[in-house]
Amino acid sequence: MKRIACSAAVLFGFLAVAPGAFAQAAKAASSTPQAAPAVKARMATPVKGTAWIEVIQGASKKVGGDVVTVSKIKNVSNGPIAGLRIDEFWYDQKLVQVTGDTQRVRTPIAPGEVIEITTKSPSKPGLYRSQLTFSHANGKVQAKGVKKFTEDKK
Repeated sequence: MKRIACSAAVLFGFLAVAPGAFAQAAKAASSTPQAAPAVKARMATPVKGTAWIEVIQGASKKVGGDVVTVSKIKNVSNGPIAGLRIDEFWYDQKLVQVTGDTQRVRTPIAPGEVIEITTKSPSKPGLYRSQLTFSHANGKVQAKGVKKFTEDKK
């Protein structure tokens, strides 16, 4: 009889502690408003074919032996953009390609999300003009250069 009572007490004690041991911690609320769309972007079906973005290209600066350009990109498509690739090409006075850089955005960009991309190209004498080209994992990207991003329509 003692054995049954002891076994029952151990089982009851285990069942009382088990839910707390196996419970998952609640996710902390993020203070940044851009964190929520990124979570949704991973779960939604990405854009297939042509995606649309708006671009604010920052001024290029010489930092050490590199020319650094910081660009802001906003996804204005209806779905997330997966695998965004940015190529920057630098040309000389004769419009011959001199140098360039390629950057990738590894996480999907949610609709309405703004990201910042930094490209670094080796500095060479005679750099005259740069050109940005965009593509993504599932097709082309139509980029529109703007001075200020458009507001989202909700």
